[in-house]
Amino acid sequence: MSQMNSDTTMDQFDDEFDASRAGASRKKGFIGLTAAIALASAGYGCYWYFFASNYVSTDNAYTAVELAEVTPAVGGIVKAVNVVDTQQVKQGDVLVVLDDTDARLALAQAAADLGLAKRRVHSYLANDEGLAAQVKAREADEKRAQAQLEAAQADLSRAQVDLQRRQALLASGSVSGEELTNAKNGLAQAQANLTSARAAAAQSSANRMSTIGSKKANAALTVDTTVETNPEVLLAKARYEQAQVDLERTVIKAPVDGTIAKRQVQIGRRVQIGAPLLSVVPTQNIHVDANFKEVELRDVKIGQPVEVTADIYGDKVVYHGTVSGLSGGTGSAFSMIPAQNATGNWIKVVQRLPVRIMLDANEMKHRPLQVGLSMEATIDTSAAPVAPQAVAKNKESSANSQG
Repeated sequence: MSQMNSDTTMDQFDDEFDASRAGASRKKGFIGLTAAIALASAGYGCYWYFFASNYVSTDNAYTAVELAEVTPAVGGIVKAVNVVDTQQVKQGDVLVVLDDTDARLALAQAAADLGLAKRRVHSYLANDEGLAAQVKAREADEKRAQAQLEAAQADLSRAQVDLQRRQALLASGSVSGEELTNAKNGLAQAQANLTSARAAAAQSSANRMSTIGSKKANAALTVDTTVETNPEVLLAKARYEQAQVDLERTVIKAPVDGTIAKRQVQIGRRVQIGAPLLSVVPTQNIHVDANFKEVELRDVKIGQPVEVTADIYGDKVVYHGTVSGLSGGTGSAFSMIPAQNATGNWIKVVQRLPVRIMLDANEMKHRPLQVGLSMEATIDTSAAPVAPQAVAKNKESSANSQG
């Protein structure tokens, strides 16, 4: 019996010892866990304060570019199409050729009109010389008519004196009735001649004024001009040059370097002015539109550096860029049906603002991108922004290097 009690006491002692050891072990575990959490929190706090708080990042970012829409400046039938979708082209490469028959005929007509205009101006100059001679002739006619008028006036005066003398001598019988009649007839003839001379003088004066008017009207067509600078010739020349331009525009060339996309034109189709034919995507000028939350943009400034990765290449390929601008409004503000926040039921939704990121041109050469690819952008908000003038200069130098 005593042996059994001794064994029970030993078992109870062992159980109490194991329980105390387990409690001490749990206490040490809790202390270690608390210390680990405290260290992790401190480490994360330091990481956030010294590093993470200086960056904003989003995966709501996509590549974009200003497409070059190719449209004809003249209408016509498509004669040839030299490109297909995905084809790379250089600025100035021939894309589409239109039938130029109508344009060549229009150019020939414009050339003929230009020649006629020059001949008309030459005739104006020649007429001016002829009209100047006619003015001098009319002036001579006017002087002759004036002299004849003066002679007619003198004849009238003499006829009046002769009639008066014969009338005075009639009573004395020194003058016959026939002489008196002849004197009266001479006076009537002198009066008629004077009337005729006056009419001739008036007509000669009117002829001179009419010729002077014609000369002035003709001179107005050529005043202060030569044949080449005459308005009629300049108008015909402008139409000729326009016809030349229209002929050149039947050959449609690439406006920029890039990749052909959205080709809609086919051989034999009649196209109208402004009809979309195809697009040229200048992939060398691709930028990134990153849509950051409005609360993330407090410290974002134009000119700050950006690191960008593309899903197509993975995280190992990093592009370096610069913030080149912020959109003038959020995406919802420019949507076709903008939000009506003035309604009774309203829920605040954090908006996103597009941020344009200009990529390094040299990196784009080695790792080209296409429009619409998914990207992830990280902006270093602690870095000093580059001046806008420097950003513009970098853009220009990048464009020149790409060209």
